[in-house]
Parts: sequence; C-alpha cells; structure tokens
Amino acid sequence: MLDRSRNITYLYSMNKLPIEKRVQIVQLLVEGNSLRSTSRIADVSINTVTKLLVGRACEKFHNDTVVKLHSKTHSMR
Repeated sequence: MLDRSRNITYLYSMNKLPIEKRVQIVQLLVEGNSLRSTSRIADVSINTVTKLLVGRACEKFHNDTVVKLHSKTHSMR
C-alpha cells in the first residue's frame, strides 16, 4: 500500500532559489536584459526567470522603488 504522507510532502516540497540568485535575476532584468539572456547569465531556466518576474519579488521591488514618480501622457497627433 502507498504511503500517502510521502506523496503529500513530495507535492509541496519545491526547490527554493537562494536569495542571492533571485537578487541577481531581478538586477539583470532591471538593467534591461531580456528573459532569455537573464536565464543564460544567471544559469537558470527561463521558466524560473518568468515565475520570479510574475511573482511577488518584482512587485515588491517595484512598489518600494517607484515612488513619487510624476508622469505625463503625450498625445501623438
């Protein structure tokens, strides 16, 4: 009979990217590198870069960094 407790821990145990690697990826993206070049430079999967970009890390970085920014919309006529 299968041990169900092992299956459950298997489903929820994921690899966690070290904070240093996450910082490197975010810095590369902020510098203007593409997703593909960031994945090559940081030596991680492009899926990892995408998940980090969509995740909370970039949202928090953006919210903490982009403050008191005044922007104007220019109409193109």
